[in-house]
Amino acid sequence: MRRLFLLATIVMCASALIMGGLVVPAQAKTTFVTIGTGGITGVYYPTGGAICRIVNKKRDEYGIRCTVESTGGSVFNINAVLAGDLEFGICQSDRQYQAINGLAEWKDKGPQKDLRAIFSIHPESITLVAAEDAGIKSIKDLKGKRVNIGNPGSGQRQNSIDALTAFGINWEKDIHAEQVKAAEAPGLLQDGRIDAFFYTVGHPSGAIKEATAGRRKVRIVPIEGPELQALLNKYPYYAKATIPIKFYPRATNKEDVPTFGVKATFVTSAKVPEKVVYAIVKEVFDNLEAFKKLHPAYSVLTKENMLEGLSAPFHPGALKYYKEVGLMK
Repeated sequence: MRRLFLLATIVMCASALIMGGLVVPAQAKTTFVTIGTGGITGVYYPTGGAICRIVNKKRDEYGIRCTVESTGGSVFNINAVLAGDLEFGICQSDRQYQAINGLAEWKDKGPQKDLRAIFSIHPESITLVAAEDAGIKSIKDLKGKRVNIGNPGSGQRQNSIDALTAFGINWEKDIHAEQVKAAEAPGLLQDGRIDAFFYTVGHPSGAIKEATAGRRKVRIVPIEGPELQALLNKYPYYAKATIPIKFYPRATNKEDVPTFGVKATFVTSAKVPEKVVYAIVKEVFDNLEAFKKLHPAYSVLTKENMLEGLSAPFHPGALKYYKEVGLMK
């Protein structure tokens, strides 16, 4: 009897609210988005985390719940975004260029027309780390050595091959190439199982710190010379870079290390809703100074240089924000 009375009371109250014109709104639908990053020791993973942290603070306002996924890197992220398995991905600027133009891994598939650019992030240096006892003082000394060039699906693998090729080294014949993830390379180097490894990464990097912190003495090898200039002339997405040695006090180097690099970029698909992209761009750019404090690699960021190094068309959601704040016409 009491249950029937309670049910009747609920029905009467609900009827009164409706008749009185008071409508109780349904809970707003939450949009779940995932950012594909890279290995947990690189800068991509904390970058994805930093973006999500800022966006999730406004979860109630935008109805967006952002999460991060550790992945194989640039190529994986681009393909997963285009397949709809990820909403966003971080990738190297060279990989963005190749995908939108149907080059490299996308040669057989053709131009990836649904790829959309959002903004660029930190600079990434092609970093060559070698054991002192391997006698590697320049990139040319890699001949005959055991070198990790990066796993298939990572952006750094092609950077490694480009660097080797520019200096006259055939990666399939002239070196013993390992193709494992960057996170595994420091341990392999310290264990004596490889002599050197490449890693395209923003600095400071946990992986490079790990590599230089063991018993085996390690140096960061400079990449410079006329061969490098020829490489830069050939590929517009590469530029000269410098690795600050202050970040790695246990490396045997005494001075900053010259090399070359790309930029990390934030991408999505044309199919991702405009309002979602707009919200993410707005929160990152409106809180840029706070964002920059989340990692030392972001210290050089400005709103202007975050629109550089992008090859794919801008997503409409990003364009809407940039036009509102006068960054674009």
